[in-house]
Amino acid sequence: MPARDNKIVSGEQPLHFYTWGSHCSAAVLVDNDSFSIKQETIPPGSGEQLHWHATAVQFFYILKGMAHFEIDGMLYIIKINEGIAIQPQQRHRIFNEGVENLEFLVYSQPSTNNDRVNL
Repeated sequence: MPARDNKIVSGEQPLHFYTWGSHCSAAVLVDNDSFSIKQETIPPGSGEQLHWHATAVQFFYILKGMAHFEIDGMLYIIKINEGIAIQPQQRHRIFNEGVENLEFLVYSQPSTNNDRVNL
């Protein structure tokens, strides 16, 4: 059996890290063609642009704060220790209307690399 490279990752030591939007951040924990997992932070008053994915299913799980989602024109409020799945081609965005940072995990299958269409 070939050797495998099992790497321990965390929000503090991800595979890689990037910032987006207005002071939002993402720690990439898993990233391959099949799926990705990111730990993201959105400060109060920030959020992402409305968009959709052609093939990726996403699942968002809230670690801290309260998330506001717009999904196909409907508003959803997701609290700590709750999650929501978003199917391919659903128009969606997540934003933070709270007073503390919003922290969450987002699982995407397949990866959203080159699969995002901003509206």
